[in-house]
Amino acid sequence: MEFFLGAFESEWERRRAALLHERSLGRGKNSEEEERRRRGGAVPTASLTAGRKHGGAKRGRRSAGFRAGDGFGAREPSMRSRFASLASGSQPAVVKMASFGGGNRLGAMIGYISRNGDVAVENERGEQLRGRNELSTVRGEWDHLMKNRAESRDIGSFVVEVKDQVDPAGDIHEQARAILKRGLGDRMFAFAASPRNDDKGFTVEGVTVLRDSMGERLTGDGKASAIVQGRLDGDEGEQIVATTFRFTGYGNGTDYGSARLRDLIGRHQGAVQDEQGGVIADAKQAGDVVQLKWRGGLHSRKPRDIMHVILSARAGTDVQAFHAAAREFLAQEFAGYRYVSSLHDPSKDPKAEEAGGKRPHVHVHAIVAMRSDAGDRIETTIAVFRRWRVTMAEKARAHGINMEMTDRRERASASAYSKNQVRPTNRHGRTEHKGTSEVAQRRYDAKRSDRHSFTQTERSRRYTDFARRQWEALATEHDDKRVEGFARSQVIRLESEVMSDHPRPHGGRKTERLRSQFITHLVSLEEIVSRDEPMRQMSRSEFEAYEKRVEVALFQAERVTPADERANFDEIASAAREHVSVRRELMELQEQNGERIASDEPRLREGDNDANVRWDKAVACHGLRTVEAANEIMLEVEHYREAIDLADAGEISANKASLQASLDLVLARVGELGASGNTLIREIAEVDHDLRIAIEAAERARERGGKLTSETSGSSGIPAVPAAQEIFRDRDDELSRVRTEEQRNRPVADGTRPSRDRASPPSGDATRTDPAQQHIPRLEQLQRETDERQERERDDRER
Repeated sequence: MEFFLGAFESEWERRRAALLHERSLGRGKNSEEEERRRRGGAVPTASLTAGRKHGGAKRGRRSAGFRAGDGFGAREPSMRSRFASLASGSQPAVVKMASFGGGNRLGAMIGYISRNGDVAVENERGEQLRGRNELSTVRGEWDHLMKNRAESRDIGSFVVEVKDQVDPAGDIHEQARAILKRGLGDRMFAFAASPRNDDKGFTVEGVTVLRDSMGERLTGDGKASAIVQGRLDGDEGEQIVATTFRFTGYGNGTDYGSARLRDLIGRHQGAVQDEQGGVIADAKQAGDVVQLKWRGGLHSRKPRDIMHVILSARAGTDVQAFHAAAREFLAQEFAGYRYVSSLHDPSKDPKAEEAGGKRPHVHVHAIVAMRSDAGDRIETTIAVFRRWRVTMAEKARAHGINMEMTDRRERASASAYSKNQVRPTNRHGRTEHKGTSEVAQRRYDAKRSDRHSFTQTERSRRYTDFARRQWEALATEHDDKRVEGFARSQVIRLESEVMSDHPRPHGGRKTERLRSQFITHLVSLEEIVSRDEPMRQMSRSEFEAYEKRVEVALFQAERVTPADERANFDEIASAAREHVSVRRELMELQEQNGERIASDEPRLREGDNDANVRWDKAVACHGLRTVEAANEIMLEVEHYREAIDLADAGEISANKASLQASLDLVLARVGELGASGNTLIREIAEVDHDLRIAIEAAERARERGGKLTSETSGSSGIPAVPAAQEIFRDRDDELSRVRTEEQRNRPVADGTRPSRDRASPPSGDATRTDPAQQHIPRLEQLQRETDERQERERDDRER
């Protein structure tokens, strides 16, 4: 039978078909390829193998230094290229090992990733499985690969009935503790004692570690109950105290122990003690006892017949492209193994958000058998995890997704927390967790706030130092300001490791580390607030995401703010929140304009054509650069004028004085631009009274030697405050003269106008000699035209 690989469109389909074809013919991979696949890299050469046999000299020389792509040769991109891609916005490749399980957990794990059959599951042959009946066939196909080894019994719950007290006047907790130590030996336990209804004895409920310090493990069942009961009865069959002991349940791991201990505390508030007499008052202390005290003595083990792997991408990633990349990743890395996978698309997830569904990012779950049909077993080492991330990034880029492999040592990122260290408290959006112990809470906080965490091994420190030099080179050589800023923030982050090796005054290493983290978070905040397009209009969803990023950055910076930097932080936070408020106003204005445009679309289309014609005429008359400069600054003028009008009408809540001050500063810039020779600005000023006054004031300032140059302007191009005040003082004086003239010409009660001859001018009045007063009729005309234009615009908005 002929076999055509070209009939398959996707790479993963061709790989799967080729493998199945080889196995149908009784072939397989040669030993060298199989060795390479199992080791996760190149097959060791004879000389390297010999070196390892004789003390590992070759390995020592190999690990002496680092180069970009160390460990995977040509497959892994250079560190510099990965860093440049990450700084440009590429997302990290996320391949997480969620859990392991025994064969008896296969059905439950497949049910979880398939949402109990509501989401399609795909196996390694590309077959779609839907519904519980089809999913149940997986267990039968995989049964020969499952060892079905039982998990260890680590924690047991028990009940002791004490029929008669040795000392009725004594403390029942002390008596209960003595009884439990005699029956359980040196095992760790927690218990609560309560009097019986017959007033003669008491009942003890508790939880115990089933393994003692010598390695003896009780099974937590009836047989174990008999063993403990025998110890309580005494060597000669006579009970020291009349007691009855029985185990009521058992389980595996810290999760089970924490749940049983919290349940015990819930039923006996404030009355739970441990074997040393310490009180366990609440659920938090229960978690601390299990995680910090009991965990090391459990020697817990679970079968590893299957593993649960999660591949995820950022929110907004193309779902179909990511699904195709995940398929090819699984086909390459788990060729020859059995697996099933399921895509969780947030928009199609049948599970409610409150129950843990509809996660905001697309991800793929995969359940993989740890052993292949040929008897090979999957290795789960750090090198293999790194290779998986490299492969996932390759497949994603092949489908148009910008993704790169990352190593936490390259940014000194904190270690990940496990699912046993936290429990969810809020599943809306990104799930919020709470640590099950103080140590777990610190680890969770460190990861969520992106704190620094430097590994201490010599090899890892050399790797981090090499990464820092690569970030420095990228910051020096790259032309893109955003890439340069991102790279410099990473250099600052990694340099804190060097600073932490040298004690500093005023708090020493801890203060210096906090200061470095504070600077890093401020750099991140600056990147968020001041992008290349600082005032780009946003949709409401974009603005809400932007506002959340700013608040998260402020929260992270505030947590590590040194005491002597508190005033600076408060000033920065106030400025950042003011910037967010301005963006909110822009977004709301854009929404209002969008509604007005939608209500009168035909007229707007005609207006767009008119605007294009006017633009072309202006460019032909004044030149492209002149028109662009004038258009850009006039957009700012109109923005603040419209915001002031809306504030007057009560449609937005804004500080009108602040808006007017901003408008005055922008008009000062318009005046300087017109005084510098921008002909379009001067043409607009003929019908815009404020612009004309600003230009005339700027020209007078130039004549008096007060030209607004870069020496009198800030870095943002805004004129210095004294110069702006001088310009608008002139404007206010002229407006005052106009209003005085209007009042002078206003009719009196008898319908006549007061005669100028009858009203003697005040002392020092220069009306007749001041040239500016000769232009009052023209100014009145300009003022009326401006008022009429604003009235028409207000009517358009109200319609």
